Amino acid sequence: MSYGVHYKNLRFYADWLKSKWIHQQLKELIFMRFTRVITTTLLVASIVLINLDANAGLLKERKFKPLFNGTDLSGWRGATDGYLVKEGEITTKDGVKGNLYTEKEYTDFVLRFEFKLTTGANNGLGIRLFPGAQASTQGIELQILDDTADKYKDLKDYQYHGSVYGVVPAKRGHLKPVGEWNKQEVIHKGHNIKVILNGKVIVDTNVEEFSKNGTPDQKEHPGLKRTSGSIGFLGHGDVLFIRNIRIKELNKKK
Repeated sequence: MSYGVHYKNLRFYADWLKSKWIHQQLKELIFMRFTRVITTTLLVASIVLINLDANAGLLKERKFKPLFNGTDLSGWRGATDGYLVKEGEITTKDGVKGNLYTEKEYTDFVLRFEFKLTTGANNGLGIRLFPGAQASTQGIELQILDDTADKYKDLKDYQYHGSVYGVVPAKRGHLKPVGEWNKQEVIHKGHNIKVILNGKVIVDTNVEEFSKNGTPDQKEHPGLKRTSGSIGFLGHGDVLFIRNIRIKELNKKK
């Protein structure tokens, strides 16, 4: 075989390798660009979804009206001397008992607020109340309590935090440690009550149906039949911090 034939074969082989290398480089370049486009698209889509979610949250939050203006107790009545307002928070005075009520009465609503417990703190959220009522029976009391305090270890299950006091026990274990802020939402529509603590549903019941054969504490609870009333915090002499109290009325005409 002549050198010319060898040369042609080598040249053909070299051109084939070069073509294959170029083809491989093009494939890698196309793949890299495709990957970059997909990654960018996914990133943009994620940002858009986050913004949409945030905007949706803002729109929902705008439907809520504050019950506490952050500076004083305007719109509240009752034992106002037993509560302090400082740095946008309502604080119960140590050793002073008394109930703080909204001046306005509400029927169906979604209530949101934040609270911070101190060691052994005991309070309550009253709904469908009226002046002078025994909140736990003539109205409805949702317990606010430091469940971890040793002095409460022998309570009935319907006496722990979030429970419809004396009636419906709440699921336990969802409170933040003492000294940290908790977020709570209460949805009250008709006789249905749902309590959401730090994102976890701890009560979801129809109190009329639940109590039709009597209540666990074996007391009369005429407040369960009420259809409207004030909202309040029920001081038992322990220090509690409350902020960001807001409400959305569900029965309000547009």
